[in-house]
Amino acid sequence: MPELRITGGELGGRRIASPRRGGQVRPTTERAREAIFSILGDLEGARVLDLYCGTGALAIEALSRGAVRATLVDTRPELARENIESLELAERAVVVRSDAVRFLGRAPEAGFDLVLCDPPYDLADRIAAQLASQLRRVLAPGGRLMVETAVEHPLEVDLPLSRERAYGDTLVRVQVAAGEEGRR
Repeated sequence: MPELRITGGELGGRRIASPRRGGQVRPTTERAREAIFSILGDLEGARVLDLYCGTGALAIEALSRGAVRATLVDTRPELARENIESLELAERAVVVRSDAVRFLGRAPEAGFDLVLCDPPYDLADRIAAQLASQLRRVLAPGGRLMVETAVEHPLEVDLPLSRERAYGDTLVRVQVAAGEEGRR
């Protein structure tokens, strides 16, 4: 099984399992993860939600860079669970087998400082309306949302845009919830 490298923080350089090419999981590239976390900056004490977590690489990067807690959600979370266990992060992370929209419906209001949302590219258009209102609800005041989608099919969420970058066919948007903008 191929491996991905954690790009920064206390776990920088450690490797995590990733799927073979052509599988259903499309991990965020190291280059894009490095850029995302450079944009996000300080995550000290953040409560993170990683939707469509796949390998768990985004949540693991956040934990490596100071996040205090992460919830990883996917309908097939086996790789994420394996990676959380192999890096001994189980005390700081919980892996949940669930559909993202269903999970958001029961998630705590304003319960997360950072939401990482990387849905399958071909699904973004169909789930945008369902996700958008729920994503706003679970973000803490001043919390941030990082959405990764295909450039040609972005996931639209009605939150102020902080940054937007394209990496090949990948579009990364960081948006901020109303409240204490930029507090983290």
